[in-house]
Amino acid sequence: MILSWVLLLALMSYLFSDILERQHNPNEAPVTLRDDQGNTQVVLKRNRAGHYVASGRINGHPVLFLLDTGATDVAISDELAERLSLPRGRQVFSQTANGTVVAWQTRLSEVGLGEITLSDVRASVLPTMAGNEVLLGMSFLKRLEWTQRGDELTLKKL
Repeated sequence: MILSWVLLLALMSYLFSDILERQHNPNEAPVTLRDDQGNTQVVLKRNRAGHYVASGRINGHPVLFLLDTGATDVAISDELAERLSLPRGRQVFSQTANGTVVAWQTRLSEVGLGEITLSDVRASVLPTMAGNEVLLGMSFLKRLEWTQRGDELTLKKL
């Protein structure tokens, strides 16, 4: 009887963790469309918290993006930068929500979101940043046209 309850709880934990992950990242496989002119468009859905979170790639490695129009650059944690073997360039000071922090500039060879891929994207490595989410800032977003309608954000590569 106890084993049955343990198995049931384990199964329910597994199922609910998957549901919670999809609520956090409703764009695990971002939808890609083409407009009348053949331009690539990626359509993202907002998550329950009102954020646009999406799976993507940096230099061919899978990452989780949080779109942040308030971030000047793509912002990456020190831990993730190590895993991606990103070189650290010039040391700079960055203004964050938590105040001024030391960061290192770097360049990303390739950043991909759905079928939109941009080359040579400026980024910052922030040692104070925790977690594996990458802030997809304006160094990427300013190179796209974007439109928000309701709970959807459409990014268009021109």
